[in-house]
Amino acid sequence: MYLSTEEKQEIFAKHGKSAVDTGSTEGQVALFTYRIAHLTGHLKKNKHDFSTQLSLQKLVGKRRGLLAYLYKKDISRYRAIIKALALRDIIK
Repeated sequence: MYLSTEEKQEIFAKHGKSAVDTGSTEGQVALFTYRIAHLTGHLKKNKHDFSTQLSLQKLVGKRRGLLAYLYKKDISRYRAIIKALALRDIIK
């Protein structure tokens, strides 16, 4: 796979609570963001890869759901992860 275990642990260590805490919302959003960026790059080269396009849409939906949960649960954590990943220009 394109993402090794060490790279995943690095993402979780940077954005989650620790390298082994794979369940934190911030860590999952960061991982989804990395995967979305990877799939977007792939789709720029392969415009007719519709299965990848569907996978990308599903990932974006999952990330949106996690961000909505985080927005309702703790607005400060939401703002921090949005700023760290540079996902939005305007922060609510």
